[in-house]
Amino acid sequence: MPLRYKWPLGLLLLIACGPLWAAKKVDFDYHVRLLPQSDQAQVRLTLAEGTAVRSLNFDLGPPGSYSDFKADGQWQLTPDALHSRGLWHPAPGKASLSYRVRLNHQRKNGSFDTRMTPQWALFRGEDLVPAASLDAQDGSELVSRLEFELPPGWKSVETPWPRIGKNRFRIDDVSRLFDRPTGWMLAGTLGTRRTILSETEVTVSAPKGQGMRRMDVLTLLTFVWPQVQAVFPRNPPKLLIVGAGSPMWKGSAAAGNSIYLYSGLPLVNEAGSSPLLRELVQLFSGINDEPEHDWIGEGLSEYYAIELMRRAGGMSEERYQTLQHRLNAAGKGVTRLRGQASPAMVARAVTLLQALDREIRLQTRSKRSLDDVSQALMRLDKVNTQVFIQLSESVLGGPSEVLDTPLLH
Repeated sequence: MPLRYKWPLGLLLLIACGPLWAAKKVDFDYHVRLLPQSDQAQVRLTLAEGTAVRSLNFDLGPPGSYSDFKADGQWQLTPDALHSRGLWHPAPGKASLSYRVRLNHQRKNGSFDTRMTPQWALFRGEDLVPAASLDAQDGSELVSRLEFELPPGWKSVETPWPRIGKNRFRIDDVSRLFDRPTGWMLAGTLGTRRTILSETEVTVSAPKGQGMRRMDVLTLLTFVWPQVQAVFPRNPPKLLIVGAGSPMWKGSAAAGNSIYLYSGLPLVNEAGSSPLLRELVQLFSGINDEPEHDWIGEGLSEYYAIELMRRAGGMSEERYQTLQHRLNAAGKGVTRLRGQASPAMVARAVTLLQALDREIRLQTRSKRSLDDVSQALMRLDKVNTQVFIQLSESVLGGPSEVLDTPLLH
C-alpha cells in the first residue's frame, strides 16, 4: 500500500496562495534631456504608482549641482555647505520628480572630469541621479529604465547598461536596493566599435575627432581577456570604454562596468604597465579597501596590469626584469604602506605582492598563488591589511615571512 504524506494545512495554504505573495512590480523611469546650451541635463524620475514608495532621501552633495526641483507630492530640501539633502514623498498615482543638474566638472588645472560641448557630452550616471536611501512599501519592486532625449544632430548615446530600444536602457543593479544609473556615459556624434569577449559585450566609444584608438583598445582586450578571466571569473553583460582628448583629464578611471581612458594615454606605457588593464582589474576584482588601506586595491591593480600582460605573452623576460628595477627604485624610500596611496607606495606594494606570490608558489609547490588570495578578496565587501594577511597565510598554510614587515604595521 503506498505511503500517504500528510501536509500541514498552513503549508498547503501557502503553496496555494504563492502567487499572491509575489512582489508587485512598479515601473520607475528616468528621462534625461541633454541641454548643451546650458551645460546641464533636465532629469525626470517617474513612478507609475507613487504609493509604492514611502520616500526617497537624496544626497545632493555640495550646493549648486542640482536645481529647479519640481515634485508630485512632498519635497523637502535641506541645504548644507557640504552635503545638501532632498526628501521626496511621492504623491499617489503617477508621480514625478524633476530637476536640473550641471554636467561640467572642471579641475583646478583647467582639465575636465566630465564635460558637455555643443557636439557631445561625457559624464557619469551617478551625477544624473544622486545616491538615495529608498523606503519602499513591502512587496513592491521597482523596474527601472533610463531614456535619453538628445539635442538635434546628436546621433547616439552609450551607457554600460543593456540597451532595450533606441536611447533606452534597463537599469538593474542586484547590489543596490535603489536602482539608479551609474558608470561612464557618452552622447553625441560618436565613433564606436564593438565585439563580444566570452559573455561580455565590449564597446569602445569616443566623440569623432578625439583621437581615440578604438581598434587598438579592442585588440589589447582580446589578447589579454583569457588571462583576466582566469584570475577574476566574472562575466558582466556589458563593458563600456569611453574616452576623449584635451581638455579632458589626462588619466583613467573605472566605474560601474565602464572605464574612462584619456585618448592620449598609451595603452602600454614606457614603464611597461597599462592604464587600461589597471582599470579593468579594478572593475573585475571589485576589491573595496577600507580607508588607509588603499595599498591593497591599488597594488593589486598595478600588479595584475603587469602580470596579466606577461602571462599573455606581451612582455619578454628582459622587459620584465627592467620593469622590476624601475619598481624597486620607485619604491625604495617607502617605509610604510598604510595611508593614502602614492605612486611610490604603489610601486613598493607591487614588489611586496610579487614577493608574496613567489613565497606562496614555493611553499605550496606551485599549487597555489597570489591569484587564490585575490579571488578570496573579491568575495568580501571590505578589505583591510589584517584581513589581507589572514587570507594570505590561509592560502600559504602558515605564517608569511614576506608579510612580517614594518611596511604593514
